[in-house]
Amino acid sequence: MTNKIFLGIVATALTIHLASGGDEWPQFRGPTGDGHSDSKNLPTSWSETKNIKWKTAIHGRAWSSPVVLGKQVWVTTATEDGRELFAVCVDRDSGKIIHDLKLFEVEKPQFAHKFNTYASPTPVIEPGRVYVTFGSPGTACLDTASGKVLWERRDFVCNHYRGAGSSPILFGNLLIMNFDGSDHQFIVALDKATGKTVWQVNRSLDYKDLGPDGKPESEGDWRKAFATAHVATFDGKPVLLSQGAKAFYAYEPATGAELWRVEERTSHSAGTRPVVGEGLIFVPSGWSTGQLLALQPGKKGEVLDVNAPADASATGQLRVAWKSKRNVPRKPSLTLVGDLLFMIDDGGIASCVEAKTGAEVWRERINGNYSASPLFADSRVYFFSEEGKATVVAVSREFKVIAENSFDDGFMASPAAAGKALFLRTKTALYRVEQ
Repeated sequence: MTNKIFLGIVATALTIHLASGGDEWPQFRGPTGDGHSDSKNLPTSWSETKNIKWKTAIHGRAWSSPVVLGKQVWVTTATEDGRELFAVCVDRDSGKIIHDLKLFEVEKPQFAHKFNTYASPTPVIEPGRVYVTFGSPGTACLDTASGKVLWERRDFVCNHYRGAGSSPILFGNLLIMNFDGSDHQFIVALDKATGKTVWQVNRSLDYKDLGPDGKPESEGDWRKAFATAHVATFDGKPVLLSQGAKAFYAYEPATGAELWRVEERTSHSAGTRPVVGEGLIFVPSGWSTGQLLALQPGKKGEVLDVNAPADASATGQLRVAWKSKRNVPRKPSLTLVGDLLFMIDDGGIASCVEAKTGAEVWRERINGNYSASPLFADSRVYFFSEEGKATVVAVSREFKVIAENSFDDGFMASPAAAGKALFLRTKTALYRVEQ
């Protein structure tokens, strides 16, 4: 394996087999959890009739992204009313549906906002097993060959308020999930072999004291988050990075012990997965007065309020290196390539900034609305719009569009790349796009 793949495994501490050449996409945002693919010769041009190896309709309504391992592609889906929840496996070569498994029936589904679905979290897969969650309604581990349910959990109490969105991740023998609802906010780690709880930790920031102007707030949005956790390595030790409502946390992944946290009390409903590089952690803080934070990792016990006046006499290493409120995405995650940070805001403004300083390199409108996170591969960044437009730009200090493509339906799910193919899920179908 290349050094880049090896370093990615160390940074994310995943026990997932990674084939050389970017042949697999095992979780939300790929092998290293940051939207990077080592695949070469991916297509840059396509349409409904061009460079399509197969197109498979997926029943129901769902925004979960595809994961790819071996000869299989998995997604989840749900009926529009949320009463039936499914996992679907598609043959990678032919596009034929291998498994269409109804995993859970829900008598009284929680409310889900029309912008969300009842199957928005992305699965995570490893050899022989795929792990799927729908949030509080149910989590299950499946045998990838037979589709048999190996274990399931339906006992996590969380009012997702507008629907679940956080995807699970793997670390060693643990399956880790965020639960940030209007009633309960916690993070949990399960034994991936048995589904039993190894640790569960409540968020240390009390949402009841953190409404506007520091007053108690009863509105559920201020308690909610949709973000996906991430494991990175700092000073040779793995650190679990997890964003909740109004705070960004660092935990010991093996025990759940909180290491440090960064408070952002003016924001809420964070929905991205953090990216790490250049000695910094990059994360949008969410809705309302959300901003992009570039954080220096802290040490145990440190707490930082990003909106508090700077104190020159303060000690410790937890710091905001820089922050910005200009065209910060709320739903699409960021993409870091070398010393450049690429992003697309929800309204179609693409931008590139210097990772170390936040200085703007370029900013351009490419139109459309965006929920899917970008993909980086082979010196290119791919952006996918809710209207079905895909814009491919060069990784460069100059804005350069390489190609523009479109499908009949739009993208809410994020892309996957494996081998020489893109696996793209629109609102109604799953595609294998390949030259």
